[in-house]
Amino acid sequence: MGRSRRTLPEELLLLALDPATGTTAQPQSLDLGLAGAQLVELALAGRIAPDGDRIAVVVPRPTGDPTLDCALELLRRRGAPVRAVHWIGGPRLGLRQTYLSHLERCGMVHAVAGQMCGVLPTTRYQATDNAISREIRARLDSAIRTGVPPDPRTAALAALAHAVGLGKHLYPGNEGRSSRSRLRDLIRHDPMGGLVAHAVMDVQNGVAAQPRRSPAPAGRQAAPGARPEPVRGVPAQPHHGTMARAVAH
Repeated sequence: MGRSRRTLPEELLLLALDPATGTTAQPQSLDLGLAGAQLVELALAGRIAPDGDRIAVVVPRPTGDPTLDCALELLRRRGAPVRAVHWIGGPRLGLRQTYLSHLERCGMVHAVAGQMCGVLPTTRYQATDNAISREIRARLDSAIRTGVPPDPRTAALAALAHAVGLGKHLYPGNEGRSSRSRLRDLIRHDPMGGLVAHAVMDVQNGVAAQPRRSPAPAGRQAAPGARPEPVRGVPAQPHHGTMARAVAH
């Protein structure tokens, strides 16, 4: 994968950066969105593919992007397709900071040190070239305004932006209501983006990660008081309150 093109996690993070404050909108759900954006980027690169509600590695060859390749290797080590909601719901501490640091190294943002309440050190990030963020935003605006099905990358970006709650940041107030609705509707234009976006929303909503079970056949009623068997390999949902130590939020 060439580095001339911005990856989907980078674009999602640039969309979330507030140019006035240097902080990211929706910081807790954004962490989930970045994990989901990695999956979509790997799918666009032909390394993984959806398998129902699961993600399967189809080509384990590295992409050349260290952060994406780390995710690809973790998926490969699973040995079997993993449910998207399980993957996105797993711990992703430091992922946002990893991408912020990468954007800084690439010269797309610069860090601004400060203090909170005159005591606690903080770091905010300002875009060095707002034209990049405007170009990303223009792609979404065009898809919303024209109604023409966007390319898979833009459709996935729209799906993730909706899933993490950026709609009210990008299109605020009553005047932005129709744009937020159209942003949500763009989910259907990319199957992988839709799968990941729904997984992000499921994790946020606390939807049980356990797949639905088929009804028991007639004559095989469960014993009274019997507990269902636990699902093996289901990671605990993250407690997002403990993840808020990222420097830009």
